[in-house]
Amino acid sequence: MIAHSSLLESVSKAFNDLFQFIPENIPISFTKKEFNGDYTITLFQFSKNIGQKPDEIGKKLGQYVVEKYPHIFSSYEVVKGFLNLSVTDQYLLSKYQAVQSQWGIVNHPSGKEILIEYSSPNTNKPLHLGHIRNNLLGWSMAEILKTQGHKVIKANLINDRGIHICKSMLAWKKWGNGETPENTGIKGDHLVGKYYVLFDKHFKQEVEALIQQGLSKEEAEKQAPILQEAQQLLRDWEAGKPEVIELWKMMNSWVYQGFEATYKRMGVDFDKIYYESQTYLLGKNIVLEGLEKGVFYKANDGSIRIDLSNEGLDEKVLLRSDGTSVYITQDIGTAVQRFSEYPNLSQLIYVVGSEQDYHFKVLFKILEKLGYPQAKECYHLSYGMVELPTGKMKSREGTVVDADNLMDEMYQTAKQITEELGKVHELPEEEKKRLYEIIGMGALKYFILKIDPKKKILFNPQESIDFEGHTGPFIQYVYARIQSLLRKAEYQVTQFGNVETLNIAERELIKHLLNIPDVYKEAAQQYNPAVIANDVYELAKKFNRFYQDHPILKETNEQHRLFRLHLSYTTAQMIKEMLQKLGIDVPDRM
Repeated sequence: MIAHSSLLESVSKAFNDLFQFIPENIPISFTKKEFNGDYTITLFQFSKNIGQKPDEIGKKLGQYVVEKYPHIFSSYEVVKGFLNLSVTDQYLLSKYQAVQSQWGIVNHPSGKEILIEYSSPNTNKPLHLGHIRNNLLGWSMAEILKTQGHKVIKANLINDRGIHICKSMLAWKKWGNGETPENTGIKGDHLVGKYYVLFDKHFKQEVEALIQQGLSKEEAEKQAPILQEAQQLLRDWEAGKPEVIELWKMMNSWVYQGFEATYKRMGVDFDKIYYESQTYLLGKNIVLEGLEKGVFYKANDGSIRIDLSNEGLDEKVLLRSDGTSVYITQDIGTAVQRFSEYPNLSQLIYVVGSEQDYHFKVLFKILEKLGYPQAKECYHLSYGMVELPTGKMKSREGTVVDADNLMDEMYQTAKQITEELGKVHELPEEEKKRLYEIIGMGALKYFILKIDPKKKILFNPQESIDFEGHTGPFIQYVYARIQSLLRKAEYQVTQFGNVETLNIAERELIKHLLNIPDVYKEAAQQYNPAVIANDVYELAKKFNRFYQDHPILKETNEQHRLFRLHLSYTTAQMIKEMLQKLGIDVPDRM
């Protein structure tokens, strides 16, 4: 535990004094509620080195530290290989006062530079619910990694080329009648997405007609005239045909304006934006160099491949027999480009759905075999799908949950529920609007980030805005309640309050606050914002219990009153800071 270095040093010295053994790592955690104690040390792994049973080690350690460090330890208990240590009020108070200016942020640089790539949208449609999870995960992890002193570059690789955008372009050419975002009032990415859906509608009609003429479904899909036109448009784009390039630039510019508005409302940003149209040819020369070095080989059909069967993977084509690149070729190229662009880069993190797990295993292994030391530090932050109670989403059929529409729905739901509670009628209209946005976006972000990235999400907007459940609005409400308390008490931050003893609720709050540095560290190591999301929820619940059991404004002892106000203030600051790591804002009134 980062904040408990003196506690761990005392136990380490006890190991040395008693057993002439200094452990490399002392596993310590909070003591479970059903046992006596504050912190628990697991002893099983020390038996072999010391030559004694875990319980014997525990009894000797417990007795030793309580006698030698009475200002830290008040008592101990050994339970089946676990040493439960109780710490003094004096120790907790001294630690609480000592960390007032730090609270888990590493102020010195780690020397580690990390590029994290997230979002990576296609320019043929607006962002949807799946993109929201991707963006929130990527942005939040960047902020969490910064707490560990790392330099973080937030990157976005926009997929602005390929058959998908050509489908939207072709449909607009055929049926657009000169529609633009300006003359329709439709957001640019929505307008382009409309034509992607329209293309699919006509494509299906043509396929059905060809099947009626006797073709198989597979043959009909290949021979559909509209698809062949789209493929020709792609060839024209790759050949640089001026009118095609102009259409592509115009429609992409509409999409970028739309994306920018969505990103801004979502609260995510990027330090660097890459475009696939500028990177898709990268990698070809690297593959040819790898062929010369013997990393790759040329197959009988002329394609260049790598055989990774000894690595538990398969054979992979890197250049087709006609010399054209495949998808992974570009990824090799962009990775190497980033190693060159950022010479001190120690890690690349890719935030991509779990359906690409195999792809990234192959990519990282190829980079490793090409001799790039950064390859071993590359990481795929894999996440599960986001589904709705109605099932999976499909872009081509227009059944996705649009990000903008969902954010609008969250706003309206927040407004409805907040007004039903009847606590904001006296607020000015503009403040109400801002409050509904904060609550709605907080509900959405928390619902998504509280779940381990590897797990699927079944998203329910109504369930996410529950002021009494495991939700963002509940935590925001606790923060707002503390602000109300501090205003009523006319509390000044410099007022601390001198106390010598703590009650159980105060001890629990302080122990939780002191553990926040370890929560940040764990979230960074596990690449998992849910660690912070669930911890801040527990902190909010503990404050609620403390507040209900000890009405602060009725406290007659002035020193106790001031101390509890300071503890409330500190709790609110940590709730705010932890939620900020998740991109969630907090209101002063609710």
